[in-house]
Amino acid sequence: MENDSFPGSDLQGKSHFLAWDEEYKHVTWGGPRSISMLEGLVTDSARVLDLGCGNGRYLLPLSRKYDSVGIDVSVNAVLRARSYLLKSNIQSSKHTECLVSSITALPFLENSFDAALCLGVLQHLLEDERKQAISEIKRVMKSGSSLVLEIFGTGDMRYGGDEVEKDTFMRKNGIVYHYFTMEEVGSLLSGFEILEMDDLISEKKFHGKPHRRHQIRVLARL
Repeated sequence: MENDSFPGSDLQGKSHFLAWDEEYKHVTWGGPRSISMLEGLVTDSARVLDLGCGNGRYLLPLSRKYDSVGIDVSVNAVLRARSYLLKSNIQSSKHTECLVSSITALPFLENSFDAALCLGVLQHLLEDERKQAISEIKRVMKSGSSLVLEIFGTGDMRYGGDEVEKDTFMRKNGIVYHYFTMEEVGSLLSGFEILEMDDLISEKKFHGKPHRRHQIRVLARL
């Protein structure tokens, strides 16, 4: 259920939010991503929220199994996601929406969702915004609902740059990158029961040299 009183003002005047609209002028589709992380956590009757859905790489497979809603700060991303959903011509009884919204001011009533995905999103917020985002996620999720979270860890090869807050950097494209420790994640998710928290370490080669990618994945229950 949407909250019609939402003014959308949280997007105004925040350059690191608005930078995503420019970014999604260039981001290509790349195909749908696996939503296997939800298996066993929710039933087919669940209503799922995709936070920072981008161009719909998770929202498309979600729409085939669940009533689902995607939100993103980028108008370009949302338009692309809607286009991909339309082109997929899904024959399904499930209902899917995609809306322009900030994760820090969600346009939904309390207790609206049974599960939420937040994959690669919180790392692009400043400290106060991360806290506000988690507060909003708690507000719109039902008691007993599930959260799947993925964020960058401090061991990532991209850590560093123009620091604007602790472990937080501003790139030339205007986008914020924050790198988490597990302790920080645990503190941020106060009020959630953390079911799993894992380091996801992989190696990428650039110009023949190995570089470390570090993410943290969390499964939590409200």
